[in-house]
Order: sequence, then structure tokens, then C-alpha cells
Amino acid sequence: MLCLPSSLFPAMASATVPNSKLKLLASTALISHRTISGRRSPPAAILAVQLAIHRYPRLVVSRATDDGAGSIGADQVSGIEAFKSSAPGAGYVGLFVRMLGIDNDPLDREQAIIALWKYSQGGKTCIDEIMQFRGCITLTINLLKSESLSTCEAAAGLLRTISSVNPYRDSIAGSGAIEEITGLLSRSFLAAEVKEQTLCTLWNLSVDEKLREKIASTELLPALIKFLDDEEVKVQEAAGGVLANLALSHSNHSIMVEAGVIQKLAEILKSREGSNVTRKEAKSVLLEMAKDEYHRILILEEGLLLVPIIGAAAYKSFRPVSHSWPSLPDGTELERSSSSPSRFGASELLLGLNIKDEGLNMEEAKMNAIVGRTQQQFLARIGAIELENGRKPQLELPPDNQHTLLPWMDGVARLVLILGLDDQSAIARAAQSIADAAINEHMRISFKEAGAVQHLVQLLGHDSDAVRVSVAHALERLAFSNEVCKVIESNGVVDRIVDILKNMNTSKCLVEKTVNILARIFDPSKEMKTDLHYGSVNGSEAVLDVGSRSSEGVTRDKVLDSSVWSRLIEILKTPNPNLQKKAASILEYLAITEPHMLTTTAANIELGLVAVFQQGFFDVTEENIDNEPELSVVQAEEVGSAISAASQLLTKLLDSEPFHSSINSTRLILLLRKVLKSSIPLHAKDWVAACLVKLESSAGFPVNLDNPINMEVTLYGTIPRLLEQIRTSFSTEMQEAAVVELNAVIAKGGVDCTRAVAAQGGIFPLVKMIENASGDALEASLAILYNLSMDSENHVAIVTAGAIPLLRRLVLSEGPQWRHALHLLRTLPT
Repeated sequence: MLCLPSSLFPAMASATVPNSKLKLLASTALISHRTISGRRSPPAAILAVQLAIHRYPRLVVSRATDDGAGSIGADQVSGIEAFKSSAPGAGYVGLFVRMLGIDNDPLDREQAIIALWKYSQGGKTCIDEIMQFRGCITLTINLLKSESLSTCEAAAGLLRTISSVNPYRDSIAGSGAIEEITGLLSRSFLAAEVKEQTLCTLWNLSVDEKLREKIASTELLPALIKFLDDEEVKVQEAAGGVLANLALSHSNHSIMVEAGVIQKLAEILKSREGSNVTRKEAKSVLLEMAKDEYHRILILEEGLLLVPIIGAAAYKSFRPVSHSWPSLPDGTELERSSSSPSRFGASELLLGLNIKDEGLNMEEAKMNAIVGRTQQQFLARIGAIELENGRKPQLELPPDNQHTLLPWMDGVARLVLILGLDDQSAIARAAQSIADAAINEHMRISFKEAGAVQHLVQLLGHDSDAVRVSVAHALERLAFSNEVCKVIESNGVVDRIVDILKNMNTSKCLVEKTVNILARIFDPSKEMKTDLHYGSVNGSEAVLDVGSRSSEGVTRDKVLDSSVWSRLIEILKTPNPNLQKKAASILEYLAITEPHMLTTTAANIELGLVAVFQQGFFDVTEENIDNEPELSVVQAEEVGSAISAASQLLTKLLDSEPFHSSINSTRLILLLRKVLKSSIPLHAKDWVAACLVKLESSAGFPVNLDNPINMEVTLYGTIPRLLEQIRTSFSTEMQEAAVVELNAVIAKGGVDCTRAVAAQGGIFPLVKMIENASGDALEASLAILYNLSMDSENHVAIVTAGAIPLLRRLVLSEGPQWRHALHLLRTLPT
């Protein structure tokens, strides 16, 4: 490279260089360049202009905003007019642009692009001057292919400054910049400076919503994720900035998730290391993605919890106990190592933070709960609980829409702390976040150990309906864990729910959620499975702890109040399949524990069951039997679940002779037969068919009623053929197909088909299928045997075939069909 002595252009040392003198220097340098012999050297005019520009303040890099997105660009410095007066004129800019042509020497092109890059840093006016020359963008993008890292850096730098001006972004993207940048970033080796300038160009381009989808659809996402681990901090920040802008478009979320963005950004946030800018960008991306329920679950599975930002004022109501000794969530204190607490509670704080180092024999979940609570309470006491990096978060949206992301241990403790504040809005938002986070057993147990259950149960009696709805939703989600459900019940939730149900002014939403909680507590299948674990099926050999059962009885007595179960019967009549299903489940529990109470209101229960079976789609009159409206898939599933639960309830109630004698069996049989012809799922019809078998058998209903299928062909053709296939076929697939088909026939044919199966010796091969089948075939075998068990004459054959040990094994294995096996087991003598 040609080095020019300072004596050649002494005026460069001055603050202002006259334009005429600059032109003279450039001309002299060009003449000198032509007279030099030997190897090619860069035009001295370019160097002179570079040095002249370099004498002035460089561009201040700042972050611009456009539609909420960030970009890196150039703002004009205060002395821009002085700069313009001494900078090269349009003629020189045009000269440099022409020198970018591919027919010029590579070294000349390199010096030209460097000169233009430096000149563009003068601000928007300089950029506008460069953009007056058509083809400048195309020639600059072409230089991204250069093997020279200096050329690539300057070209990317010029694109970066130009793209900081809104009107020019489309021109850059339309000229193929994104595609060339993709190729450049895929190189095996690239200098940090080149990566920084290139990524900042993408950062600017991604401000435009139209360009985000184009950037996300290329192969850039893997590269952006890789650059988050770059050794250069500026490269990390630029990659994070591009991802933050891409996340502003919801259409990009699925592509970003598939590329592994959530896992990588969650790792950055959990590490508590790295640049604050990168961590802020990572949080911004994840918060945008958390607006989608599915993506929120993926973020939670990575160990991050969405926590509402409620403002410092809400924490003023936090009143920690002075000199409080760390204790377990249930209030049990740890053993003190000294007779009195320290003066300022320092020893208690240290013990809470270092509980894992104390050598205590304690579960890890309990230790995490203590550490998280200690940290969050300490931050609340010093007023720093919502400060980030020593500063308050900048809230651009209303506080009700603001959230942050915390590691799950801190997030659980923060949410439990908020439940103890006075702010109603904060409590409701925290309860909603708990409900959203309770997606697996680990999180439910974590909230239980942190003491959330006690707070939530107490808050069910809150004056605010919004708080009670959010709290009930949280308890409903937590109750999916049997362990947590027991803790919820032991904290007196039944009393709270009874008070809510008795109040006729309670909102429908709150009634639905409290009924869901009650259904989880009074789940008949859970009760029967508990009995089975203790060696009893029908209760004759129960060895459960009497004290535990009696304590449960104390809390459940209030449900037996007449006003409560009357309310449940009224819920059966409401056109809400989900509520009908839960109400039927609770009433089934009552039918098991206190059958005499439901017998006294048989007429009302029958009306409720009729309402469930009809569901607004069925009419019991014979004239309209074939005019059933078509159900959507979702409607059919919901209605089918409600009808199935009601059928289980009716089957249980039929064990009571007073109940059976007080109902209109003919009407119910007609309804159930019509339900079998409806479009509800087949698995829901299993329970309907079983109930119909029992109802027809006990009522002596005539066989000559219209059936959904041709009875003669079915009884003497189809059923014998299917049973023979189950007995003799050497193909497991054919046997399983025959069982599934036989189940479908029985579901349509009712009691006559069931009797035909028993009469032709079908019980023994069906019991054998339980041992060997799986999936749908196993479920079909259990359904057929359950229908057969509705007739007590078949019990001996089922037991003799060896069904009892097989059913016990299925229940204890907790496979997909354990509930079906349990219900069948309950009907058999043991």
C-alpha cells in the first residue's frame, strides 16, 4: 500500500480543510499515483479523503426504534455542517462508487468501499448523497463475496449505516442483501468485526415487519443461535437483537421454536452470566413467545416461570416476621442452633440461603422452597424485588400486561409471596400464573412445598370475585396431583366450596371451577383404587387407617348437606357438558358413600339424567328418531363424556331397589337406545351400553323393540363369526380386530347381543384377550366383559376364567385402561 508523507498534505492537520485545497491534494496524489512504477498501489486521493474524514467526529452508534423494534444506525453529530463543508463533494462520492465496479482492481475496490463507509458515518445527509448513485447498493452487496475481511467489513458497515435510514431498507433487501449475508455468515471462519457489522445490518433490516419473515425463512436462524455463544460480546448482542426483532412477528415463532431458540435463550437467562444486553434481549424474545400457550409450556419446561410485575407499591404491604427463623411451608420450625436470634436476623438469612449445607435430612423440594422464599423475602424487605441490574424496569405497557421470567425456584417463591399481599389485582394475576405453571407433577409439588395451597384456600373466601375465580382456577390445576389434592382437602377447601355453591349469586365461572375441584376430591375411581391398594375391592377387607378415613369424613360431611347435592342435581340440568360430567362424578361418589340420600330425590335425579342424555340434540319421540342434528367433533366429544359419566351414575344408582322402582325405566331405555345411534364417540357408548344392559335386565324390558341393527343377522351370524375368529385365529391382529368389531356390535345391539356372547361361550376367550391384547383391543375386551358383568349370572364364569388377578394387575400398573379394569373389578365378587 502506498504511504503518503505528511508533508504532501500539511493542511490535513487543521480543523477545516477548504474544499478547493482538498481537490488540489487529491489531484496531486492522483498524479503521483500515475508516475509510480512497479506494483499497483491504491489511489492516494482515497487515502487523502479517508484521512480528512477521519479527522472529524465519528458517528455515534445509537439504537433507533421503528414499530417497537430496535436497530443500529447513525445519527448526525452536532458539527455536521462543518463536516459537510470539508468533506468531498458529490463528484468524489460518485468516483468512489464507480470504483466499486467489478472491473476495477480489488485493492482499489477495497479502498473505495472503506472511504464510502467512513463517509456514510457522517449521518443521514451523507447517506442520502451516497444513495443518489444508482447501483451503489448492488455493488456493495457484491463485495460481501470478497475474500478480503477488510472489504467484507467495510461493505457490511456501509450496509449497516444505510439500513439505519427507514426508506432505504427495502432497497437493500430487494437487492439480495439477506441472501448474501446468509452466505457470508455461513463461512467457517469470519472475523469478529465482520460478524458484528453483518449482524447489525440484519438488526436494522429486521425493524421492518415485512422483512422479518424473509429473514426468518432463510438459513440464518441456526447461525444467529450459534453467535449467541461467540467470544465477542458485541456479536452476541447483535445476534440477540436480531432474534428480539424477529420475535415481534407472531408468524415467526414456530420457525424459531423449531430452530431451538427457546432452549438456547433459556440457558442464557438461567446462567446469570454474560452481557446484560444479551440477557435483556433473550428475555424479550421469550416474553413474546410466552404469549402463546404452547410456547409458554415449552419455556416452563426449560425451567423458567412467567411472573407478573406488580410494581413496588404493592410490596409495601409485605410484613415479614421480625427475626423469623426459617421454617417449612407447613409452619414446622427448624431446630435452632442458638438460644436467641441474631440482632438483625443475619444468621436466619444465612441459614435460609444455605439450608442445603446444613446436613439436614430433608427432601430437595422442601430445601428449594426454603431457599427461594428466603431470597424473595429478603429482596422484598430491602425494596429491590423488582429491580433489574440496579434499575427499575422500564414499563412501556400498562402494569397489568407486564411479566418477567425467573428461574422456577425463584418464580415459585415470588408468586407465593404475592399471594400474601393486599393488592387484589396482584393476587389475581399471581394465582393465574400459578394455574398456567401447574403443568406437571414437579411444578405442582413445588407450589405445595412453597406454601401456595394454604394461601389459595384462604383466598377462596376473598371479597373480590376476580380473585376467587383466579384462585379456584389455580386450585383446580394443582388438584390434578393426587398428593396435592389431599393437601388441598386437608386445608378445608370443602368448607369454602360448600359456601360458594350455597350462594345462588355465585358467577357461573366460579361455580364451574369449584365443581371441578370437588370432582377431583370426590373422584370415585380414585376412591376405588385406594381401596384396591389396601387389599379390598368391595370394601369387605378394607384395612385403611380408621383415623384418616374419619378425618376425611369430617371435612366431607358438609357436601352431604341437602342444599349442596340439590345444587349438583340442578347442575345436571344445565346445558354445559363439562359441568354435567363433573356433577355426575360427584353424585356417583355420593351414591357409593350415602346411597340413601340420593334415593330420596330419585325423581329430580331422573330429570337431570334425562337432560344429560338429551343434551338438546335428542328427542325421545319416535317420530323424530332419525332426525338427529349432526354434531361437530368437539361437541360430540364433550357430550359423549357427559353422557358416559351420567351412564356410570345411573348404573350405580340401579343397585338401589327404591331408586329403581321410582323411575320411569321405559323412558330411560328409549333414551339410551337412541343415544347408541347418535354420533358421540364409541368409547362413550361403552358405558351407555353397559347401563342399558343392566336397566333392561332389571326392568324386564321386551326384546321386540326397534334396535339400531338387524338383530337376527347379528345374533346368529355376526357374533358367532367374531367369537370363532377370537378363539381360533393364529393372527394377533385378526383377534384384536374381531374384539374391536364385537364391541361395536354390542354397543349398538344392547342386552340381546350381550346375552348371545355369554350363551355362545365368549367369556373365556375374552378374558384371555385381557392378558394378551393391548390398546384398543384391550379396551374393547374390558368393555364387553363389563357389559357381561351387568348380569349377575355371568359373574361365576368371569371369575372362573381368571379375570380377577388380571384386572388387579391392570389397575396397579396404572396403564391407559386401568379405570375400565377397576370398574369391572368392582362389579365382580371377590
